[in-house]
Amino acid sequence: MTDMPLRVLTRNDLVDIAITPAEVIASVRDVYVTLAQGHSRNPAKIALPVPDRDSISYSMLGYDGSRKVVAFKTSYKQEKGRGEKNYYTTITLYDDETGVPIALMDCARIGALRTPAATALLAEASAAPTARSALLIGTGTQGRQALPYLLSVLPDLDHLMLYGTHEAGIAAVLEVFAGHHPDRTIEVVTDPYGAAIEADIVLAASGPATEVKIRTNSLKPGAVLVDVGYGVADSALLDADYAIATSASQLAVTGKYLADSDGSLRPVDAELPHILAGNGFGRGTPEDRVFAYNSGLVVTDIAVGHALATRAIEAGRGQELRLWK
Repeated sequence: MTDMPLRVLTRNDLVDIAITPAEVIASVRDVYVTLAQGHSRNPAKIALPVPDRDSISYSMLGYDGSRKVVAFKTSYKQEKGRGEKNYYTTITLYDDETGVPIALMDCARIGALRTPAATALLAEASAAPTARSALLIGTGTQGRQALPYLLSVLPDLDHLMLYGTHEAGIAAVLEVFAGHHPDRTIEVVTDPYGAAIEADIVLAASGPATEVKIRTNSLKPGAVLVDVGYGVADSALLDADYAIATSASQLAVTGKYLADSDGSLRPVDAELPHILAGNGFGRGTPEDRVFAYNSGLVVTDIAVGHALATRAIEAGRGQELRLWK
Protein backbone atom coordinates (compact mmCIF):
# COMPACT_ATOMS: atom_id res chain seq x y z
CA MET A 1 0.00 0.00 0.00
CA THR A 2 2.91 2.34 -0.63
CA ASP A 3 0.79 4.37 -3.05
CA MET A 4 -1.99 4.94 -0.50
CA PRO A 5 -3.25 8.55 -0.84
CA LEU A 6 -3.56 10.95 2.07
CA ARG A 7 -6.58 13.25 2.05
CA VAL A 8 -5.63 16.81 3.03
CA LEU A 9 -8.46 18.90 4.47
CA THR A 10 -7.84 22.62 4.78
CA ARG A 11 -9.54 25.14 7.06
CA ASN A 12 -11.82 26.16 4.18
CA ASP A 13 -12.73 22.52 3.52
CA LEU A 14 -13.97 22.15 7.10
CA VAL A 15 -15.41 25.57 7.95
CA ASP A 16 -19.00 24.86 6.85
CA ILE A 17 -19.29 21.14 7.54
CA ALA A 18 -22.53 20.88 9.51
CA ILE A 19 -22.38 19.42 13.02
CA THR A 20 -24.55 20.34 16.01
CA PRO A 21 -23.44 21.03 19.59
CA ALA A 22 -25.37 17.93 20.69
CA GLU A 23 -23.45 15.75 18.21
CA VAL A 24 -20.08 17.15 19.28
CA ILE A 25 -20.90 16.76 22.98
CA ALA A 26 -22.04 13.16 22.44
CA SER A 27 -18.76 12.31 20.67
CA VAL A 28 -16.65 13.97 23.35
CA ARG A 29 -18.63 12.35 26.17
CA ASP A 30 -18.23 8.94 24.52
CA VAL A 31 -14.46 9.18 24.15
CA TYR A 32 -14.02 10.43 27.73
CA VAL A 33 -15.88 7.37 28.97
CA THR A 34 -13.80 4.98 26.85
CA LEU A 35 -10.68 6.71 28.16
CA ALA A 36 -11.77 6.11 31.76
CA GLN A 37 -12.55 2.48 30.89
CA GLY A 38 -9.10 1.94 29.41
CA HIS A 39 -10.27 1.47 25.83
CA SER A 40 -8.74 4.76 24.62
CA ARG A 41 -5.26 6.19 25.24
CA ASN A 42 -4.17 9.78 25.83
CA PRO A 43 -0.50 10.14 26.91
CA ALA A 44 0.53 13.49 28.34
CA LYS A 45 1.43 16.06 25.71
CA ILE A 46 5.03 17.06 25.12
CA ALA A 47 5.62 20.79 25.50
CA LEU A 48 8.60 22.63 24.05
CA PRO A 49 9.02 26.28 25.03
CA VAL A 50 11.35 27.92 22.52
CA PRO A 51 14.39 29.62 24.11
CA ASP A 52 14.74 33.39 23.70
CA ARG A 53 11.30 33.76 22.13
CA ASP A 54 7.74 33.86 23.47
CA SER A 55 6.59 30.76 21.63
CA ILE A 56 5.72 27.17 22.44
CA SER A 57 5.02 23.97 20.54
CA TYR A 58 3.14 20.83 21.56
CA SER A 59 3.11 17.26 20.29
CA MET A 60 0.21 14.92 21.14
CA LEU A 61 -0.52 11.26 20.39
CA GLY A 62 -3.78 9.45 21.10
CA TYR A 63 -6.00 6.48 20.33
CA ASP A 64 -9.81 6.54 20.20
CA GLY A 65 -10.99 3.06 21.12
CA SER A 66 -14.56 3.67 19.97
CA ARG A 67 -13.60 4.63 16.43
CA LYS A 68 -10.36 2.59 16.27
CA VAL A 69 -8.49 5.71 15.16
CA VAL A 70 -4.93 6.76 16.01
CA ALA A 71 -3.90 10.41 15.68
CA PHE A 72 -0.90 12.67 15.89
CA LYS A 73 -1.53 16.33 16.66
CA THR A 74 0.93 19.22 16.65
CA SER A 75 0.55 22.87 17.52
CA TYR A 76 2.81 25.90 17.45
CA LYS A 77 2.05 29.29 18.97
CA GLN A 78 4.12 32.44 18.89
CA GLU A 79 2.97 35.43 20.92
CA LYS A 80 3.70 38.77 19.28
CA GLY A 81 2.49 41.14 21.99
CA ARG A 82 -0.73 43.16 22.33
CA GLY A 83 -2.75 39.99 22.02
CA GLU A 84 -1.36 39.15 18.57
CA LYS A 85 -0.07 35.68 17.84
CA ASN A 86 0.82 33.16 15.17
CA TYR A 87 -0.93 29.86 15.83
CA TYR A 88 -0.95 26.72 13.70
CA THR A 89 -2.28 23.30 14.59
CA THR A 90 -2.78 20.11 12.58
CA ILE A 91 -3.96 16.54 13.19
CA THR A 92 -3.35 13.38 11.18
CA LEU A 93 -5.85 10.52 11.55
CA TYR A 94 -5.13 6.83 10.85
CA ASP A 95 -7.63 3.95 10.71
CA ASP A 96 -6.19 1.35 13.08
CA GLU A 97 -8.39 -1.44 11.69
CA THR A 98 -7.24 -1.08 8.08
CA GLY A 99 -3.87 0.49 8.89
CA VAL A 100 -4.30 3.29 6.35
CA PRO A 101 -4.37 7.08 6.74
CA ILE A 102 -7.69 8.89 6.85
CA ALA A 103 -6.75 12.56 6.62
CA LEU A 104 -4.31 15.33 7.45
CA MET A 105 -6.40 18.23 8.73
CA ASP A 106 -6.19 21.78 9.93
CA CYS A 107 -7.21 21.49 13.58
CA ALA A 108 -8.56 25.00 14.22
CA ARG A 109 -12.25 24.18 13.88
CA ILE A 110 -11.82 20.88 15.70
CA GLY A 111 -10.42 22.75 18.71
CA ALA A 112 -13.12 25.38 18.46
CA LEU A 113 -15.75 22.62 18.82
CA ARG A 114 -14.26 20.09 21.24
CA THR A 115 -13.22 22.75 23.78
CA PRO A 116 -16.72 24.16 24.43
CA ALA A 117 -17.99 20.57 24.51
CA ALA A 118 -15.51 19.72 27.27
CA THR A 119 -16.37 22.98 29.05
CA ALA A 120 -20.06 22.10 28.93
CA LEU A 121 -19.40 18.61 30.30
CA LEU A 122 -17.26 20.03 33.13
CA ALA A 123 -20.09 22.42 34.03
CA GLU A 124 -22.70 19.66 33.78
CA ALA A 125 -20.63 17.42 36.05
CA SER A 126 -19.95 20.04 38.72
CA ALA A 127 -22.89 22.48 38.67
CA ALA A 128 -25.25 22.44 41.64
CA PRO A 129 -28.73 21.06 40.87
CA THR A 130 -30.14 24.53 41.55
CA ALA A 131 -27.85 26.30 39.04
CA ARG A 132 -29.79 28.76 36.88
CA SER A 133 -27.28 31.48 35.91
CA ALA A 134 -24.02 31.56 33.98
CA LEU A 135 -21.41 34.20 33.17
CA LEU A 136 -19.15 33.97 30.14
CA ILE A 137 -15.96 36.03 30.26
CA GLY A 138 -14.36 36.36 26.83
CA THR A 139 -15.53 36.81 23.25
CA GLY A 140 -12.84 35.07 21.22
CA THR A 141 -12.96 31.71 19.46
CA GLN A 142 -13.87 29.76 22.58
CA GLY A 143 -16.32 32.34 23.87
CA ARG A 144 -18.41 32.28 20.71
CA GLN A 145 -19.44 28.67 21.11
CA ALA A 146 -19.45 28.38 24.90
CA LEU A 147 -23.05 29.31 25.73
CA PRO A 148 -24.81 27.28 23.00
CA TYR A 149 -22.86 24.23 24.15
CA LEU A 150 -23.56 24.97 27.81
CA LEU A 151 -27.31 25.13 27.17
CA SER A 152 -27.16 21.78 25.38
CA VAL A 153 -26.35 20.07 28.69
CA LEU A 154 -27.95 22.53 31.12
CA PRO A 155 -31.14 23.74 29.39
CA ASP A 156 -32.66 25.03 32.64
CA LEU A 157 -30.21 27.94 32.85
CA ASP A 158 -32.36 31.05 32.54
CA HIS A 159 -29.96 33.95 33.18
CA LEU A 160 -26.99 34.19 30.83
CA MET A 161 -24.42 36.97 31.16
CA LEU A 162 -21.52 38.03 28.95
CA TYR A 163 -18.50 40.20 29.67
CA GLY A 164 -16.13 41.30 26.93
CA THR A 165 -14.00 44.28 25.99
CA HIS A 166 -14.24 44.12 22.19
CA GLU A 167 -17.47 45.27 20.57
CA ALA A 168 -16.94 43.08 17.51
CA GLY A 169 -16.36 40.06 19.75
CA ILE A 170 -19.48 40.75 21.79
CA ALA A 171 -21.51 41.08 18.61
CA ALA A 172 -20.09 37.79 17.31
CA VAL A 173 -21.00 35.93 20.52
CA LEU A 174 -24.55 37.28 20.38
CA GLU A 175 -24.90 36.42 16.68
CA VAL A 176 -23.69 32.82 17.11
CA PHE A 177 -25.92 32.34 20.15
CA ALA A 178 -28.96 33.71 18.32
CA GLY A 179 -28.36 31.22 15.54
CA HIS A 180 -28.78 28.40 18.07
CA HIS A 181 -31.30 29.96 20.44
CA PRO A 182 -33.27 32.78 18.73
CA ASP A 183 -35.76 32.81 21.60
CA ARG A 184 -33.15 33.40 24.33
CA THR A 185 -31.26 36.53 25.39
CA ILE A 186 -27.86 37.28 26.91
CA GLU A 187 -27.26 40.17 29.31
CA VAL A 188 -24.07 42.04 28.45
CA VAL A 189 -22.44 43.17 31.71
CA THR A 190 -19.74 45.73 32.40
CA ASP A 191 -18.58 44.51 35.83
CA PRO A 192 -17.20 40.96 35.56
CA TYR A 193 -16.49 40.67 39.28
CA GLY A 194 -19.98 41.72 40.31
CA ALA A 195 -21.52 39.39 37.74
CA ALA A 196 -19.29 36.51 38.88
CA ILE A 197 -20.61 36.84 42.43
CA GLU A 198 -24.16 36.41 41.09
CA ALA A 199 -23.46 33.50 38.76
CA ASP A 200 -23.82 29.80 39.48
CA ILE A 201 -21.39 29.00 36.64
CA VAL A 202 -18.50 31.18 35.47
CA LEU A 203 -16.72 30.34 32.22
CA ALA A 204 -13.35 32.11 32.00
CA ALA A 205 -12.54 32.03 28.27
CA SER A 206 -10.65 35.29 27.73
CA GLY A 207 -7.47 35.79 25.76
CA PRO A 208 -4.02 36.33 27.30
CA ALA A 209 -4.36 40.13 27.30
CA THR A 210 -7.28 40.11 29.76
CA GLU A 211 -6.99 41.93 33.07
CA VAL A 212 -9.81 39.93 34.66
CA LYS A 213 -8.70 37.51 37.39
CA ILE A 214 -11.59 35.66 39.03
CA ARG A 215 -10.93 33.92 42.34
CA THR A 216 -12.79 30.73 43.17
CA ASN A 217 -13.25 31.72 46.81
CA SER A 218 -14.94 34.98 45.76
CA LEU A 219 -17.85 33.08 44.19
CA LYS A 220 -21.05 32.30 46.04
CA PRO A 221 -21.39 28.90 47.75
CA GLY A 222 -22.16 26.14 45.26
CA ALA A 223 -20.78 28.00 42.23
CA VAL A 224 -18.38 26.65 39.60
CA LEU A 225 -15.44 28.40 37.92
CA VAL A 226 -14.34 26.75 34.66
CA ASP A 227 -10.88 27.72 33.39
CA VAL A 228 -11.04 27.57 29.60
CA GLY A 229 -8.29 30.01 28.64
CA TYR A 230 -7.51 33.10 30.68
CA GLY A 231 -9.44 35.08 33.27
CA VAL A 232 -8.85 33.20 36.51
CA ALA A 233 -6.59 34.21 39.40
CA ASP A 234 -3.39 32.22 39.88
CA SER A 235 -4.84 31.09 43.23
CA ALA A 236 -8.05 29.71 41.67
CA LEU A 237 -7.05 26.06 42.08
CA LEU A 238 -5.71 26.51 45.61
CA ASP A 239 -8.73 28.55 46.71
CA ALA A 240 -11.31 25.99 45.61
CA ASP A 241 -13.27 23.78 47.99
CA TYR A 242 -13.23 21.07 45.32
CA ALA A 243 -11.27 20.78 42.08
CA ILE A 244 -11.73 18.75 38.91
CA ALA A 245 -9.90 18.62 35.59
CA THR A 246 -10.17 16.95 32.23
CA SER A 247 -6.76 15.46 33.04
CA ALA A 248 -4.48 15.84 36.06
CA SER A 249 -1.41 15.05 33.94
CA GLN A 250 -2.33 17.73 31.41
CA LEU A 251 -2.90 20.18 34.25
CA ALA A 252 0.66 19.51 35.38
CA VAL A 253 1.94 20.49 31.91
CA THR A 254 -0.24 23.49 31.01
CA GLY A 255 -1.46 24.72 34.42
CA LYS A 256 1.81 25.66 36.09
CA TYR A 257 0.51 29.21 36.73
CA LEU A 258 -1.92 27.68 39.23
CA ALA A 259 0.88 26.33 41.45
CA ASP A 260 1.55 27.52 44.99
CA SER A 261 4.61 29.53 46.06
CA ASP A 262 6.68 26.34 46.16
CA GLY A 263 5.73 25.44 42.60
CA SER A 264 3.45 22.60 43.68
CA LEU A 265 0.03 21.98 42.20
CA ARG A 266 -2.83 21.01 44.45
CA PRO A 267 -4.09 17.53 43.46
CA VAL A 268 -7.51 17.52 41.84
CA ASP A 269 -10.35 15.67 43.52
CA ALA A 270 -11.61 14.00 40.33
CA GLU A 271 -11.03 13.85 36.58
CA LEU A 272 -13.86 14.38 34.11
CA PRO A 273 -13.55 11.03 32.27
CA HIS A 274 -13.98 9.13 35.55
CA ILE A 275 -16.89 11.35 36.60
CA LEU A 276 -18.68 10.65 33.30
CA ALA A 277 -17.95 6.94 33.65
CA GLY A 278 -19.58 6.94 37.10
CA ASN A 279 -16.37 6.54 39.08
CA GLY A 280 -16.04 10.06 40.48
CA PHE A 281 -17.96 13.12 41.59
CA GLY A 282 -18.10 16.66 40.24
CA ARG A 283 -18.36 18.19 43.70
CA GLY A 284 -18.13 17.14 47.31
CA THR A 285 -21.03 19.07 48.87
CA PRO A 286 -23.80 21.35 47.54
CA GLU A 287 -21.97 24.35 49.02
CA ASP A 288 -18.56 23.63 47.50
CA ARG A 289 -17.03 26.30 45.31
CA VAL A 290 -15.66 24.17 42.48
CA PHE A 291 -12.73 24.94 40.21
CA ALA A 292 -12.74 23.05 36.89
CA TYR A 293 -9.71 23.01 34.59
CA ASN A 294 -10.25 22.39 30.89
CA SER A 295 -7.13 21.12 29.18
CA GLY A 296 -7.61 19.74 25.70
CA LEU A 297 -7.12 16.00 25.29
CA VAL A 298 -6.17 14.70 21.87
CA VAL A 299 -8.73 11.89 22.12
CA THR A 300 -11.46 14.54 21.92
CA ASP A 301 -9.75 16.03 18.85
CA ILE A 302 -9.84 12.55 17.32
CA ALA A 303 -13.57 12.09 18.01
CA VAL A 304 -14.56 15.47 16.60
CA GLY A 305 -11.97 15.40 13.83
CA HIS A 306 -13.13 11.99 12.64
CA ALA A 307 -16.73 13.21 12.44
CA LEU A 308 -15.71 16.26 10.41
CA ALA A 309 -13.31 14.31 8.20
CA THR A 310 -15.93 11.66 7.41
CA ARG A 311 -18.47 14.28 6.38
CA ALA A 312 -15.94 16.34 4.43
CA ILE A 313 -14.69 13.31 2.50
CA GLU A 314 -18.26 12.20 1.73
CA ALA A 315 -18.85 15.72 0.36
CA GLY A 316 -15.81 15.40 -1.91
CA ARG A 317 -13.77 17.97 -0.01
CA GLY A 318 -9.98 18.15 0.14
CA GLN A 319 -7.11 16.97 -2.02
CA GLU A 320 -5.36 13.63 -2.24
CA LEU A 321 -1.57 13.50 -1.92
CA ARG A 322 0.45 10.36 -2.59
CA LEU A 323 3.25 10.95 -0.12
CA TRP A 324 4.33 7.31 -0.04
CA LYS A 325 4.43 6.57 -3.77
